[in-house]
Amino acid sequence: MNPLYNDFKGRYAEVPFSEIKTEHFEPAIERGIKLAKDEIEAICTNEEAPDFKNTIVALEKAGKDLDRVLNVFYPLNSALSDDELMDISLKVAPLLSEYSTSITLNERLWERIKYVYDHRDEYNLDGEDNMLLSETYDSFRRSGALLDDNGRERLKKINAELTELTTVFGQNVLKELKTYRIFLDAEDVEGLPQRILNQAADDAVKAEKPGKYLFNLSQPVYMAVMKYCKSRDVRERFYRLYTGRNISGEFSNSDVVLKIVRLRLEKARLLGYDTYADLKLSHTMAKNKVNVFNLLDKLAEAYRPAQLKEFSELNKFAKERGILTEDMKPWDYSFVANKLKEAKYNCDEEQFRPYFPVDAVVKGVFSLANRLYGISFEKVNIDVYHPDVEAFEVKDEDGSYLGLLYTDFFPRDNKRPGAWMTDFGGFWIEDDGKEHRPHVSIVMNFTKPHGDSPSLLSTSEVETFLHEFGHALHGLLTKTRYASLSGTNVYRDFVELPSQFNENFLTNEDFLKTFAHHWRTGELIPAEMIANLVRSRQFGAAYACLRQLGFGFLDMMWHTITEPVADVADFEKQAIDKVKVFEDIDNSLISPQFSHIFSGGYASGYYSYKWAELLDADAFAAFEESGIYNKETATSFRKNILEKGGSVYPDVLYRRFRGRDADISALLKRDGII
Repeated sequence: MNPLYNDFKGRYAEVPFSEIKTEHFEPAIERGIKLAKDEIEAICTNEEAPDFKNTIVALEKAGKDLDRVLNVFYPLNSALSDDELMDISLKVAPLLSEYSTSITLNERLWERIKYVYDHRDEYNLDGEDNMLLSETYDSFRRSGALLDDNGRERLKKINAELTELTTVFGQNVLKELKTYRIFLDAEDVEGLPQRILNQAADDAVKAEKPGKYLFNLSQPVYMAVMKYCKSRDVRERFYRLYTGRNISGEFSNSDVVLKIVRLRLEKARLLGYDTYADLKLSHTMAKNKVNVFNLLDKLAEAYRPAQLKEFSELNKFAKERGILTEDMKPWDYSFVANKLKEAKYNCDEEQFRPYFPVDAVVKGVFSLANRLYGISFEKVNIDVYHPDVEAFEVKDEDGSYLGLLYTDFFPRDNKRPGAWMTDFGGFWIEDDGKEHRPHVSIVMNFTKPHGDSPSLLSTSEVETFLHEFGHALHGLLTKTRYASLSGTNVYRDFVELPSQFNENFLTNEDFLKTFAHHWRTGELIPAEMIANLVRSRQFGAAYACLRQLGFGFLDMMWHTITEPVADVADFEKQAIDKVKVFEDIDNSLISPQFSHIFSGGYASGYYSYKWAELLDADAFAAFEESGIYNKETATSFRKNILEKGGSVYPDVLYRRFRGRDADISALLKRDGII
């Protein structure tokens, strides 16, 4: 009776969420592992000579039952987690690690793969077939297929430990975040938007402390406090709490970080690489750590003078206005920057919120996709995993079905912070030609509706929506035969191009005027407000860049170590020294909360945001040159970037679209650096 044991039977073969209980997951995962192992064994014992179909394609199709379960389990564990799901995640992590390692270190399977690879010229393979073969061969090689028995056994243990540690890291971040309950008095909250105060007052009443304001450290709340709260003491308190998470105590990640990077180094050395970054970057568009550090250094050099100029102006402004009597501390930046930005451009984000009710933004973003690519979205009444979630059927220009899109916008106690795109099933083509269409989900943490007011988004939240929607388009529009090469299954430093490209439309007047009406009056957003927004977009660009570079350098430094590290704090301070913009603050670190690299798959890959930013600025310049909504340019972007997934090397795809490699000048120009 376990609904996860069989293919889903709904109109769209959608997930029957209401039928799935927590207790269904563990047995379904165990069963999926067993079935997958049986399928692998069948490949290994096939008496026919290895060939592309009976080995490479058979391996590609193995594990579909397990994939069906995990494609539900992991998205729910991020968006609707509880102690039971987290416990199951810990239980199955070593099982999944052992299963994965049992495949990549299966000598009989490797011999068949190597035979096919060595005889690839005999099979008359097309480009996508060749890519699947190459990726399969290279994946096994990088996973230890060439190791001896002792090396294989050690690698199995390392992988199992890393799986458990990265799971613990992510759970510690979520668990500690849920512990914060900060009560403030009326005099403490001056300057905060009314929407935040209303929610905080309601929460305090529920906590039986009427007259107080109850805050947590969820991202929308923290960002609002840092940006609007007039009390410097409160801003400092929130900053120290937020950046002091997971350093010590019950949910400390400090030792977890040291264990993870030590094991990653050992794994890299075992596989013949000097560092973990060398191992990871061998399968990227950047190719190696030299190219990554060159990009980070080049950007640091270009943006540092502008950042110093920005800070000089901010400090002068803060002192002249009596906001500060000394130079800014990190808890002052957002507050002072917002005040200066408002003074220069009359462009406070709160002014934009009434024009960005979430439902209108959704329609506007959907309309943008229709205008560029001809696709449409229709809300459908199907099973969803939470009342906040909505589902849409996505159709192509000719009316053909493309897939499902789920949207999940609001924070919950059992939902991890941030924003992300995931899927409940990707795209592939069956042997009989039937297409398995993708079911994509975009998850946010926007400010919730309150009273008669709908959820009203800030410009940065609209930008986040555009970003994740770009990922969704990458997943929905894919046209590849193999699931492992479809959608966002591309090199890590290429995957952010479609998402960051989409962000450029935030400042496009024609786009904004299609949906940005005041939620009460119906008034169209004034042209002057849009002009101020456009002018303000370069404001703080240098600081934002150096902040991102700090994350990039920290990631790369952790993963280019050649010896174990003794202390997280000392290492982090040295790693980001060349791009830091404030003096060090005691008990304030990034690493113990840096989920992207210690539990989210971005290890040695956080630089990819800046790499993709270079690409997206250059790509959007092509639209500006031909006309923002030029059909020919949009069609080329769809066919060469969005549809191809990982079936073609990304540098080839980009040159097909742009006619050349990306140039950094478009990024520098967009940010006002040149």
